[in-house]
Amino acid sequence: MILLFRRVDRLFNSLEHYWEHKHTERSAANVLIFVFIGTLALIELRRHGVLPDAVAAIIPSNHYYAINVAFSMLLGLEVLGFVFSLSHSVADSIGKQFEILSLILLRHSFNEFVYFNEPLLWAEASKPLLHILSNAGGGLLIFLMIGVYYNLQHHRAFSQNHVVTAEFITYKKLVALLLLFIFIGIGLSDAYLYLSGRPTFDFFALFYTVLVFSDVLLVLVSLRYSSSYQTVFRNSGFAVATVVVRLALSAPPYFNVFLGVGAMAFAIGITVAYQSFEKTREAK
Repeated sequence: MILLFRRVDRLFNSLEHYWEHKHTERSAANVLIFVFIGTLALIELRRHGVLPDAVAAIIPSNHYYAINVAFSMLLGLEVLGFVFSLSHSVADSIGKQFEILSLILLRHSFNEFVYFNEPLLWAEASKPLLHILSNAGGGLLIFLMIGVYYNLQHHRAFSQNHVVTAEFITYKKLVALLLLFIFIGIGLSDAYLYLSGRPTFDFFALFYTVLVFSDVLLVLVSLRYSSSYQTVFRNSGFAVATVVVRLALSAPPYFNVFLGVGAMAFAIGITVAYQSFEKTREAK
């Protein structure tokens, strides 16, 4: 078991170091720029009928789809960042989940543009505009609430025993690596379905479903080291917030914003209650 922990720790640290390197960050940004411009070019070529039929069949004809592609890849990068944040703090990883949700709502706003013809006409924009404003407004509200959430955080050591703390962190790294492999597997499967012309699934909804189980797993693992009521309630409550976020991803317009903002408010409430418990305990 000790050998396994060492290998997990070494592998995770190597991947995290590579991911957080400035060169990787610039390379990822360059890829996003290339994909965005390349998608626009392919759409334009399809509109002129110069692409082979097999390629044209999987290329949309609306230029606004290029925004969707670029934003989807950006969200994928954010999900990778979330995976690596999982080992640092449970509270911070939950905050990262809401950061991704706020970006997903903005992506939904951009998705509404695909229903517009080119050039854009006001007569076609009335109903989609309400959805755009709802999703964008919800994303902004969650963005503001995330700032409140992070300001409330006062990180404390999981245990005064450094060995126990290190072991728990290694368990979180193991879960993070499993999520990373699942993330890559889901992405490759979705890409294969799209390229083969078959219906794809909602990548982010499926990934958040996996997060629900990973959050519950971490709650159970934490019981090995701490069974205090406030810690168990906080971690379990965060898992409930993830469930609500998952529901928000499949909810219709307006309800998705309501659920997302409600989940964020619930996470803030849990944080306030947990901090109050901790201050009371320290005062004794």
